[in-house]
Amino acid sequence: MTDPATEQTPGRLSAREIIALLCDTGGFVELPYPTREFKPDGPLSWQGYDASRARASARTGEEESVVCGTARIGGTPAVLVAFEFGFLGGSLGERTGDRLELAYEYARAHRLPVVPLVATGGSRMQEGMLALTQLQRVARQSTLTREAALPQIAVLRDPTTGGGWATLGAGADVVLALPGAQVGFAGSRVRPADADPAAYTAEAQVAAGAADAIVRPEALRETLALWLRLLSAGTSASTGSGIAGTAPAETGSAGAVPPPAPLGTASLPTTGWDAVERARSPRRPRAEAYLDACFTRRADISGDRCGGTDAGMVCGFGERAEDGRTVAYAAQLGTATRPAGYRTATRLIRLADRLGIPVLTLVDTPGAANDADAERQGAGAAIADLFGAVAAARTPVTTLLIGEGGSGGALALAAPGNTWATPDSYFSVIAPELAAAILKRPEGEVRATADQLRIRPQDLVELGVVRGIVGRPDTGQDLRPRPSGPWS
Repeated sequence: MTDPATEQTPGRLSAREIIALLCDTGGFVELPYPTREFKPDGPLSWQGYDASRARASARTGEEESVVCGTARIGGTPAVLVAFEFGFLGGSLGERTGDRLELAYEYARAHRLPVVPLVATGGSRMQEGMLALTQLQRVARQSTLTREAALPQIAVLRDPTTGGGWATLGAGADVVLALPGAQVGFAGSRVRPADADPAAYTAEAQVAAGAADAIVRPEALRETLALWLRLLSAGTSASTGSGIAGTAPAETGSAGAVPPPAPLGTASLPTTGWDAVERARSPRRPRAEAYLDACFTRRADISGDRCGGTDAGMVCGFGERAEDGRTVAYAAQLGTATRPAGYRTATRLIRLADRLGIPVLTLVDTPGAANDADAERQGAGAAIADLFGAVAAARTPVTTLLIGEGGSGGALALAAPGNTWATPDSYFSVIAPELAAAILKRPEGEVRATADQLRIRPQDLVELGVVRGIVGRPDTGQDLRPRPSGPWS
């Protein structure tokens, strides 16, 4: 909750200042707000409330704690929702809810993404439970906008606490934060006295997987412009002639993306163990090299929104070098994948599916992390959820096996019916060493076991597990994308 006498902290950008920082030349067009008449001192007749509002208005030049309107950022039109912390601590009341509802309704009517620029201390005490219920109202508008396949990209300013963080902030598709911002559900005046203040920062929220990135103010416009361009590629307004847009249009990019060209060796392994050694070689091209080759520009998401991150899984959206299409990507970086990595990939695929953006996954892992912490963090449930997200995806998913394909921890990221392999990769039900151990075979039989498992790329083609080997037309596979379905 907020103190009605809260002043704007020095150095904190006002609503108009953050809008001016972000908008293209031509400016910001404020929406016409609905009017709501209050009896004296508001719905609770809170003594002195009218005077507090008058002082806040005189101090900030605003009539309410949020400013809503349309603008272009890097050429992409959007609805901006900018909080004014100097107006009663950016708190939410009934009139704030009116403005927020209007902004989201306008965004849906005109097929525009929504950019909440959040700086709030929570709900307005002078309006009691009527203020708190605005969170339900905001949550409904956000949900309806999500169902309309329109992106929401939040920017967390200082501070972002209470219900504003728990709805407009944490509920967005992508969450960016200014460095040093106070971010947390509990504001500074209500948290335990012995609480570690470092836990309530933007940096801590990124580390915990609740926000995607810290962005410096001087880089915010460019970063936000990239995100809007990537996620708004399928909306009518992103390519239309006017801010208002026209009739709603279908979102998405048509068709699956073809698998990337191989960056490593073109020759095929002669034995199963040869395939394993090639895939494990430190000289083999890794996912970052493939992503750099595939995309001219890209932006990563980070975190599973459940308290975790995994440095071994990189997910995001990029502009494809060949045609400029937006493509979502989820790529393993060669390490054992943590539960947070699987959950982040699931989040990515579901967001891409909702926005109609095709997905590229790069498989390269010895398998799922199997330590005690991974089990405590729900490894099985995280893998199951990713299997389900890939299976349910309506947007096309393309997979390229670029290195190790270790068991279900690799298969969860693979597209049924549209998985390809590089010549320096292998896919196995289990690592050959572990297979030999389970079968109680001596160490000397590991190589023979690898051959028996038939894990070479050419074996995988013959078995129908992968469609073909990229860079090897002699595999005789049909290169046309296929819809998701049973293994072909």
